[in-house]
Amino acid sequence: MQAKHILDGITVVDLTQFIAGPIAGRTMAEMGAEVIKVELAPDGDQARGLPVIKNGRSAYFVQQNQGKLGLCLHLREPRGREVLSRLLARADVFIENLSPGAIGRLGFGWEIVHGLNPKLTMCSISAFGQRGPLANQPGFDFIAQGYTGVTSMIGEPAEPPPLAGVAIGDVGTAVAAVAAINGALFHQARHGGEGQYLDIALIDFYFLSHSINVEAASVSGGAVEPTRTGSHHQHAAPTGIFSGPDGHIIILAVTDDMWRRLTRAMARPELGADPRFAKREDRIANRAELIRLIEAWLADIGGVRDACRALQAERVPCAPVLTVAQAMAEPHLIERGTVREIEDPSIGRFQIPGSPVRFSAFPELAGGRAPYLGEHNRVVLTERLGYTDDEVRALEAAGVLVSEPLPVSAAEQEGARG
Repeated sequence: MQAKHILDGITVVDLTQFIAGPIAGRTMAEMGAEVIKVELAPDGDQARGLPVIKNGRSAYFVQQNQGKLGLCLHLREPRGREVLSRLLARADVFIENLSPGAIGRLGFGWEIVHGLNPKLTMCSISAFGQRGPLANQPGFDFIAQGYTGVTSMIGEPAEPPPLAGVAIGDVGTAVAAVAAINGALFHQARHGGEGQYLDIALIDFYFLSHSINVEAASVSGGAVEPTRTGSHHQHAAPTGIFSGPDGHIIILAVTDDMWRRLTRAMARPELGADPRFAKREDRIANRAELIRLIEAWLADIGGVRDACRALQAERVPCAPVLTVAQAMAEPHLIERGTVREIEDPSIGRFQIPGSPVRFSAFPELAGGRAPYLGEHNRVVLTERLGYTDDEVRALEAAGVLVSEPLPVSAAEQEGARG
């Protein structure tokens, strides 16, 4: 029987909020897994309150939770915990990103979950990991960034380091979590045996992102002291962000050959043999003059886009520094699906980031829209867990199950779904 998508038949219980955990669940939903998002009653994922809010619906929440079924439970109630227990007993994967220790206090630590379902793989995502001196501290993306030396590498040397402005650590950690989960599922499919516990931390992803800093400092015995160098790379030139008359451009000429190609793009091939610039060390020593020459060329050629065309003709790595709005309109990003347009019953059509995974046999993403709070309570309990309609109504009346009213268009979609 032909699979519908790469993770067809896999059931994921997603007890996460904000971004790192939800993105992991969303990615697995886009790969064809059935992802059941469990939210804590009465309010659900705190991301539901983050901007932009339109018609009472958070676009932030919608972006991170595409393709999931929605279940909202009161887990401090025994009957709520019973629902989750029955769900986990039938699932393949359990993802959670509560503060370390919180899942255990709710009664769903690894030992309990493993006892319920020995084949279940459980993935805990946190800032600092599940063990170590900082494990119990609250943490978000920027906190992990600061502790790993990454923040110290961003910005101008004489200025305080800025915030990055994007959730690099959260998203990167989510992708690492998906890689680990799929590795565990692959191992189980090939070798059998029990599920695994996965401890995925933002600090681990962030520290791995030091492409040169750690080994340079270690091997040099501290003689090399990595530090932020602003718009230009510490160990290569010309490699950085240059100012043009109409914006900024990133140029990476990290090898001698790339430098010579850059000089041809500038119509200054003689600079390739200039003793001030012939070798990487020479170019670093004369960085200020290089910047002056390149920015003068940018002014002469007429602008960033013209410079990009000249550099691309010589295969010099380069990019205009686009605004978010410009990136959202960039033809390559749109054609590839890096920029994706979705439809939501409350918000309408809008753009979100696409998926970082691609499969030749499954060129289209699986999944669907993000759930409303508790939207699939009845579906999950009756169709997946065998509850009767009367039992579901009793749980609703007791406040164990919580849901919000669906807008008309969403209710119509749900009715069509069956």
